[in-house]
Amino acid sequence: MRLEDVDLTDPDRFAAGVPHDAFALLRREAPVYWHAERAGPGFWALTRHDDVVHVSKRPDLFSSHRGGTNLFDASPEDLEVTRSLLINMDPPQHVKFRRLVRQGFTPNRVRLLLPRVRARAVRLVDALVEKGECDFVREVAAELPLQVIAELLGIPDDDRGRIFELSNRLIGFDDPEFQNSFEDGKRAAAEMWLYAHKLAVERKGGDGEDLVSVLMRAEIDGQRLSELEFNNFFLLLAVAGNETTRNLLSGAVQALIEHPDQWRRLRRDRSLLDTAVEEFLRWVTPVMHFRRTATRDTEIRGQRIREGDKVVMFYGAANRDEHVFELPERFDVARIDNPHVAFGIGEHYCMGANLARMEIRVLFEELLRRVEALELAGPVPRLRSCFISGIKTMPVRVVTEE
Repeated sequence: MRLEDVDLTDPDRFAAGVPHDAFALLRREAPVYWHAERAGPGFWALTRHDDVVHVSKRPDLFSSHRGGTNLFDASPEDLEVTRSLLINMDPPQHVKFRRLVRQGFTPNRVRLLLPRVRARAVRLVDALVEKGECDFVREVAAELPLQVIAELLGIPDDDRGRIFELSNRLIGFDDPEFQNSFEDGKRAAAEMWLYAHKLAVERKGGDGEDLVSVLMRAEIDGQRLSELEFNNFFLLLAVAGNETTRNLLSGAVQALIEHPDQWRRLRRDRSLLDTAVEEFLRWVTPVMHFRRTATRDTEIRGQRIREGDKVVMFYGAANRDEHVFELPERFDVARIDNPHVAFGIGEHYCMGANLARMEIRVLFEELLRRVEALELAGPVPRLRSCFISGIKTMPVRVVTEE
């Protein structure tokens, strides 16, 4: 592969798997690479760990708000709407809004959730073992985080399927199975907002502890959230709270099926689960990139970045940086030195990281307890996306000791 063959904007290049060969080439020959766009001005692609950390920790120099965090430029009208999403805010606005929902994801709050998450994981694994074969994505990996985030937001159980379907349409914007056009994605967002509004009306004036009720009572500088701010909070929590963990769980199981020695190693020594969870995150990296916009002229590795330039951080590439990780192409559940950036880093470090780690650990504790081995029972089609590293379906066959 040559540099001129690299195309990180074509979702077809990702449909067969993350193009780690292209990322390795960029890290080696052009870690700060000017990448052309077919319908845009181009962007700087960052593939080294140190550069991703640097940009993430300098919101004054690399803005989330100015151009949003999507790689592709939005229209002025769409950008104005998306700027009210937490991920598209800069300090001090970001700090104020983040504080509103941070209380829902503290380590103590996550510990309080543990018994209910455990009970849900047990039911899902029991059903998996009883059937002997299933689509792991839909019946296990999607269900656990969806049930948990629904409980946190106060979404009735009967509405979970609707949130799942809307999440697919919002995230799978490059996959025709989930969305036929950009306009369909906008319609999915509108439907999510309508659902959020319905819940808001029901909870208004109440004293509930679910996050919808908390947000309805919240104030920023003495002002209640606007309808758009509330709706976007709900959308972000509902989608990010289930989509990323679903893809992590699916990708981790696929990795263990492809590396059965690592599954056997975990079954022999459950104390490795802490390091295994971090290796799952490094290996899968569900969110492949986010974009920033330079607020003034600067340099990265001697490359001149001009004010207004797009700078795109490729987290999956950073998580296999040979300068940081020993043998990064090896999947090792006992890896100790593992400063991955799967949750991001800096101002926008994932607020739900504690919850995600707990869900991952609990599900694998139950799988390791009940399941002797897993094997694929059919093809594993990937999401056609250069943004989310995801698996659409994964039929698996279960072997148990019973």
